[in-house]
Amino acid sequence: MELDLTALFLARLQFAFTISFHIIFPAFTIGLASYLAVLEGLWLKTKAPLYLDLFRYWLKIFAIVFAMGVVSGIVMSYQFGTNWSVFSDKAGGVIGPLMGYEVLTAFFLEAGFLGVMLFGVRKVGPGLHFAATLMVALGTLISAFWILSANSWMHTPTGHLVTPDGRFVPGPSWLAIIFNPSFPYRLTHTVIASYLTTALVVGAVGAWHLLRDTTNAHARKMFSMAMWMAALVAPVQIFVGDLHGLNTLEHQPAKVMAMEGHYQSHPEGAPLILF
Repeated sequence: MELDLTALFLARLQFAFTISFHIIFPAFTIGLASYLAVLEGLWLKTKAPLYLDLFRYWLKIFAIVFAMGVVSGIVMSYQFGTNWSVFSDKAGGVIGPLMGYEVLTAFFLEAGFLGVMLFGVRKVGPGLHFAATLMVALGTLISAFWILSANSWMHTPTGHLVTPDGRFVPGPSWLAIIFNPSFPYRLTHTVIASYLTTALVVGAVGAWHLLRDTTNAHARKMFSMAMWMAALVAPVQIFVGDLHGLNTLEHQPAKVMAMEGHYQSHPEGAPLILF
């Protein structure tokens, strides 16, 4: 069997690799930024050194993961103009501003306070440093808001007009573009997934250290916090995921058919396929 190595296939393959690699990092940093804010808040409240130790431990990991997310995201944004140049030309009037808002509101906020968060522990007061950590955590959530709005518009486009030459331009209301039909479900689903991802990673690290030393108080604390978080958000994610699936069924039934393995239409009703 010979692969049809067309330019389209190669473009899809390259972009699929980039997005699959990139999504790991923002999914982790969104949750980890909030976890760092919780750790620092608990340290300020209790003055227990354990929380500050955990904060410093995960702060180093956050810096590396954040940098990898930025670098891989830049590559991905360039591929919009190279691999999908026609799409960017036709839909740039809508997608461009949404991604620009992410840079102006979220990335600048994160970049502005990240330096204080990383290097200002001993240079600014505890209150100001905690405020910087909160701003970084808020920036990650705002970033998710705009990127998922753009992504959702590509799935369920609304609020736009089409020019005679086939270009998509904003309609009379930007709110219809931003809050398109699938956006609330995709945003909630993705943010919860980020928190769940972080909980499982933190829990795995804590478990690894506990296997080596069951008396390790730091490992026990991070493992406990992670498992409580996972226990709380996992049931919520099941419910939100079902709502997202029903929304997809309403707007993109062909996608649901493909996900469930129905490659032929069933006018009488599709059978349930679990595996």
